Amino acid sequence: MCSKSESLEQKLQLIYSTIKSYPDFPIQGIIFRDIFPLFQDPKAFSAVIDLFEDHLRKKFPKIDLFVGLDARGFLFGPILAQRFGIGFVPIRKKGKLPGPTLSVSYTLEYGMAEVEIQCDAVQANQKVVVIDDLIATGGTLSAACELLNKMGANILECLVLIELKALNGVKKLNCVPFHALVEF
Repeated sequence: MCSKSESLEQKLQLIYSTIKSYPDFPIQGIIFRDIFPLFQDPKAFSAVIDLFEDHLRKKFPKIDLFVGLDARGFLFGPILAQRFGIGFVPIRKKGKLPGPTLSVSYTLEYGMAEVEIQCDAVQANQKVVVIDDLIATGGTLSAACELLNKMGANILECLVLIELKALNGVKKLNCVPFHALVEF
């Protein structure tokens, strides 16, 4: 576990050094940022969760709910929800949730996709933080925000581990507050 005495810079350096890069995966010209080594290193994973928590506690006096995106948002969201003593709600790919759902379609760089949320999962005016592993082109996070807006949620922020700056995905969030721990 990371000690509270470790500085922000030390924790960020540990995170950067633990994320692996794979050139030309899954296709030529792409550099894949692999976060799974973070989960093999308890100190690095603790640094991620600690930095997320510190950021949120400083910025928001009250959060009602964490909403995590399928599937890597599920790796961070429930742990943060537990630390804050609040609930966690998944946004999943179409067809993965039981009961009545609300869905939205969006465009990806290689086609179309659809995400959904259970209709009773978020109440109007709940203060929510949306969490995922990274933002690339912004399509999935934007679709999640659209779903939550339809439900009347108050989106405090979209929070990710990695922002791929060159892809400029933050523009698709239409001014929803955004924070990333690290940038590539």
